[in-house]
Amino acid sequence: MATLTQTLGLNVEALLAIAQRKNRIDQSSDWFHGAQTYLTEIHSELQEVQDEIPHQRRCFLEEELGDVLWDYLNLLLSLEQESEIQMESVIARACQKYEQRVGAIEQGISWDDVKAQQKMTLQAEQDAWDAKTTSAVAATVESR
Repeated sequence: MATLTQTLGLNVEALLAIAQRKNRIDQSSDWFHGAQTYLTEIHSELQEVQDEIPHQRRCFLEEELGDVLWDYLNLLLSLEQESEIQMESVIARACQKYEQRVGAIEQGISWDDVKAQQKMTLQAEQDAWDAKTTSAVAATVESR
């Protein structure tokens, strides 16, 4: 019998494959306006989730939550094309971030303290990326 993690993984993989097919269609669609399309949809779907919660209708709530997941996957795919993000990095960063935060809470460290440390680490990473990018641009300009 498959575990919840295995079943969830298979279903997420299947949904991602469908979203990738949809992403190819989006590229030639009149209604698609890049990542903003899915940011708007996520906002709308979250409102539908909020509206559905008081009704306590499980199947309707699950449907709306599925719409949020669908739009989030499509947002990630759109951002992969529009910027330099990688979906795998987004997931890996989320795992690392929340493992650190939950681990900190388990050790009696406040969420805010670990969050502040993470922000400093992230800023250092961004500064290093910016310096690398600036150096590459300068080298390109000098070679002309």
